[in-house]
Amino acid sequence: MGTADGPVGGARMGTGVRIRRARGEDVGRIHQVEASCYAAPWSRDTLESVVIRKGVLLLVAEVGWEGEARVVGHGILWRVADEAEIANLAVTPELQGRGIAGALLDGLLKRARRVGVTAVFLEVRESNDPALALYRGRGFRQVGVRKQYYDRPQEDARILRLDLTPRGT
Repeated sequence: MGTADGPVGGARMGTGVRIRRARGEDVGRIHQVEASCYAAPWSRDTLESVVIRKGVLLLVAEVGWEGEARVVGHGILWRVADEAEIANLAVTPELQGRGIAGALLDGLLKRARRVGVTAVFLEVRESNDPALALYRGRGFRQVGVRKQYYDRPQEDARILRLDLTPRGT
């Protein structure tokens, strides 16, 4: 889905956050972010496989400078033909609300457009108002509901879709 040298990879955001493609050595910190955000985090083994899987893009957000930078968030997008799904978007709780998730989402969407994706889907908890606001602000629209999709606590998921075709953007 691209290289770390693309417009998003390696670019520093105005907030001192750098968005780049994940590397194998990031998996431990990505897993820590997962565990801090979710009751049922992805396993370290799953994350290790995602880093190298073809058709999957795993971006990380890091703060700090070379040698002292630390991963504080990540986003995962997988693609099949001309459609993609944002499978995961997480930012460590103490840094949420500072635009990091938006920067990750923008990076995923920019890469998706670049490789010809025409539609992006995702599921989000019904009660996750900050995430819903972020996605709606980027043009996602609700197209369905998955009943009792989430556990811990049990909750419905809203299915959102973003049209990336020229008429949809």
